Amino acid sequence: MEYRILKYFLAVAREENITRAADILHISQPALSRQMMQLEEELGTQLFVRGRHSTTLTEEGMLLRRRAQEIVDLTEKTEREFQSGQEEISGTIAIGSGEGSVMRFLAEVMRGFSALYPAVRFDIYSNNAEHVKERLERGTLDLGVIIGNSDLSKYERIVLPVKERWGVLVPAKCPLSQRERVTREDLAGHRVFVSKQGVSHGVADWFGEYYDKMEIYATYNLLYNAAMLVDGEIGAALCIEGAVSLYNSPNVIFKPFYPELTARNTLIYKGQPMTRTVSKFIEFIKEHCKEA
Repeated sequence: MEYRILKYFLAVAREENITRAADILHISQPALSRQMMQLEEELGTQLFVRGRHSTTLTEEGMLLRRRAQEIVDLTEKTEREFQSGQEEISGTIAIGSGEGSVMRFLAEVMRGFSALYPAVRFDIYSNNAEHVKERLERGTLDLGVIIGNSDLSKYERIVLPVKERWGVLVPAKCPLSQRERVTREDLAGHRVFVSKQGVSHGVADWFGEYYDKMEIYATYNLLYNAAMLVDGEIGAALCIEGAVSLYNSPNVIFKPFYPELTARNTLIYKGQPMTRTVSKFIEFIKEHCKEA
């Protein structure tokens, strides 16, 4: 599979229309159709369901879409790394992180680094710890920020001077919204949404015997959609305080746990050859942490 053909395939998958994709790619529609059929022949499987007005992906096509995007991202990242000169600190630094207060700390670091090296750009990827580590392993991320407890023994790491406070996001009309803090007992019998990373952050251990007394109605990945469910008064979401600010609504209120439960933030990266730009950024973060 050629890199060029994978980009063609992604354009068709994105547009769900051969003609529109051909216009974007500045090639003829018959030529693009022929390239896609040749790709199917090469892989020995059908990638598209071709209708009169749309072209959608089969299950095999959806699998290729994920793989193709990873290949294209890694190829483009590698090209940028070699195109940025050896003398000048430039290029793009790819960072993955969950939602939390740590992004305010990173914003401060990025602002200071950009003042010194204005040619550097950043690519921010938001997801939970497992997805961040997966992308780090594949080389599509340079750095990852992991919230909470996780096995990080295979990575170089820097503990960041930012902790996340756990609590619960409740509807404003819920009686718990009147409490200053929420205890384990308070949530017994309540319908709640739990972050998939919550257990690894020690949330289940913090609740102890009361964890099974809650109604675990749904699990979620990142908070925004779960906050919309809370806004709709379906239940309450266990979450970290730093992520709540992304969903600014008077209909939902965050209440911290008591006793307090916090999670640390750790910057991780692979102990392998990296660009001079990424190395400089890591050094800059270490100095910033010392000052903090």
